[in-house]
Amino acid sequence: MRTVWGLVAAAVVLVVVFSGTALAGPAAPVPGTPCTTVARACVDVAAKQAWLLRDGAVVFGPVAVSPGGQGHETPRGDFVVEWKNVNHRSAEFDDAPMPFAVFFAQGGIGFHQGTLETPSAGCVRLTRPDAIEFYDHLQVGDAVQVR
Repeated sequence: MRTVWGLVAAAVVLVVVFSGTALAGPAAPVPGTPCTTVARACVDVAAKQAWLLRDGAVVFGPVAVSPGGQGHETPRGDFVVEWKNVNHRSAEFDDAPMPFAVFFAQGGIGFHQGTLETPSAGCVRLTRPDAIEFYDHLQVGDAVQVR
């Protein structure tokens, strides 16, 4: 009897493992964005827009952004929020204020409040109200997709 139950348990484990693997396919696209359901924040560099997402749905946006300019392009790819600082100042750019900073890529690249009138040095600049929304919504470890 013990052998039969052992085989049944092994079969259940195999079914759970394989069915879990079969269900876990590529993330679906989020309608109206260039990103997938994995993302909590999405940036379309070419369109200069960004969104906040939850459970595969847009919860905020699109909002206007100012990404990096020529020679200082915002990196494209899949990232995670590494850290946040509500009153950050740039060590690289003369102590320039970067309020509501949410860092997600190497080199100090992140979302923060700033002018939308000119390209950034690689960060994704937002208006003050939008920067506050991104700061409040995003947590360390959240997925950020930049397309």
